[in-house]
Amino acid sequence: MIIKVFANLRDICGGVTVEVIPQGNRVMDILEVMIKRFPDLENEILTSNKTLKPFVHVYINGQNIIHADGLETHVHLNDQIAIFPPVAGG
Repeated sequence: MIIKVFANLRDICGGVTVEVIPQGNRVMDILEVMIKRFPDLENEILTSNKTLKPFVHVYINGQNIIHADGLETHVHLNDQIAIFPPVAGG
């Protein structure tokens, strides 16, 4: 499964995409695998309660998971997944 990452997450993950073999079929399962490989990712995207930080968005096939089941949203191997961190600028 290929995950697209944006902004500072690209620096943490070493590129535009990350290949992940999830240990389950939920968004959280994907994030857990990514965090094991890139520990700095956890502090960027998750709160201490293991929820997404405000303004972090995860999309599956163009749909934000906040409109589905959040981190419990099920994914399939052919889904397109993208993670956007908070972005500020002016």
